Amino acid sequence: MSAPAANTTRSARARDEQPRSAVAERLLNGSLKRSYDPVVDLDWDAPLDDDKYFLPPALITVYGTDLWERMSVDERIELSRQEMSNILSTGIWFENLLNRALLQNLMKHDPSSPETIYSLTEMGDECRHMVMFGKAIERCGARPYQMVLWQRLLMHTLAYPMRGTILWMAALIGEEIFDALQRRMLDDPELQPLMSRLMAVHVTEEARHIGFARDGVRRRRPIRGRWETFLAANLHGLAGPLFQRVFTNPRMYANAGLDPVRTAEIARANPCFREQQVIGFASLAAFLEENGLMTRFSRWGWRRGGFLA
Repeated sequence: MSAPAANTTRSARARDEQPRSAVAERLLNGSLKRSYDPVVDLDWDAPLDDDKYFLPPALITVYGTDLWERMSVDERIELSRQEMSNILSTGIWFENLLNRALLQNLMKHDPSSPETIYSLTEMGDECRHMVMFGKAIERCGARPYQMVLWQRLLMHTLAYPMRGTILWMAALIGEEIFDALQRRMLDDPELQPLMSRLMAVHVTEEARHIGFARDGVRRRRPIRGRWETFLAANLHGLAGPLFQRVFTNPRMYANAGLDPVRTAEIARANPCFREQQVIGFASLAAFLEENGLMTRFSRWGWRRGGFLA
């Protein structure tokens, strides 16, 4: 074994030997040192730059297609505004779902434990993120993308079965794919400064949330039963096609003045968009494989959604 690999293995073993309370305490200390209040930590009054994008061009779903080449710069920027609003709206739904699942999970936990206190701290972060996303949508001159009826019913239902490994898996699926994309936005010179700052705040705080969820998955592995493992390893595959549909929401194309059905078809077949999906899922896919949470069905679902090559 090479020295870097051996060091990584030792670090992972030392991390897993820490009690859950020690992990929570470390994350709480991180929250004390670096947390943000987006209402005051972002400059909401700064003017927007008419020549800058709301998402980096390479992350826009039709980037690199013939349709993209025919669009003017103003049309591309408007599409980036709509795609940004769609992504942030999706983030608001998910963080709402995660908070409700965490609250239900805390009903049977010691309210004085570091794990509970960190969970409540994370929920506070998520509430501020929802405020930040909503204010950003409004400040950028867009409108939020509301869930349709079946999506609202699904989100109301999902909070109840999210327990154990399934809870932490859902947290990772909702956080890691967006986090990987956000990290590619931080220093893009073509991006609106407001959006760069928003992504920097979100990435900093989500790193702690992702660490807590990954630790939760690892700790459940030796004690989870067959039924829990079966559900956790298979159900997440359904998110692949769902996320692809979310990212290529026809309503955002209509709001950008494009044919909604045809543009969604172009985006879903776009090799550049699929490459971004694969990049966004790569780290999480490796973690799921490492923890015995990828099956033939879940791989099929993520591949069908364009997140696995």
